[in-house]
Amino acid sequence: MKHEKTSQQNMGAALAEHMPAIWRFAFSLSGTPDVADDLAQATCLRAIEKSHQFQAGGTLIGWCLTICRSIWLNELRSKAVRNAGGLESIEAKDLADLSPSVETNIFASEVFTKIMALPEAQRSTVEMVYVQGFSYKEAAAILDVPIGTIMSRLATARNALADLNNEDFTTPKVV
Repeated sequence: MKHEKTSQQNMGAALAEHMPAIWRFAFSLSGTPDVADDLAQATCLRAIEKSHQFQAGGTLIGWCLTICRSIWLNELRSKAVRNAGGLESIEAKDLADLSPSVETNIFASEVFTKIMALPEAQRSTVEMVYVQGFSYKEAAAILDVPIGTIMSRLATARNALADLNNEDFTTPKVV
């Protein structure tokens, strides 16, 4: 009993470091900040409850993102709410660091909007590989799909986002 409590306390402390990454992944799955909050919280709770199942030598964040995805899929199956209600916009303070230039924030906002317009499978794959920094193999394991599917989703997402490189982003005029 004492060992289990210590394991859960250690897991709770370790999760605090990974909470932003878990929330971002939850948001990439759900598309709404409120659902992402609930999903991230459920993920942390499940990770703490199942801390005895975490295998030493594995990556904690990978294990947590697998849990997050599993919870999300279970929610989809039980409620059949995929893409219900559309996507909520997120506040700018949650999107980009306010210290970069205005142009950087405008571009980040446009990239974010285009990424959120991608289908869920592509959004979550982009999040795993480009934001979280997982290898194709790691992302495939977490998302439980073949590595070829990861490559295909990323190629399709890159094609959908390609026009971002061609757009002319100009500095807004200050009056």
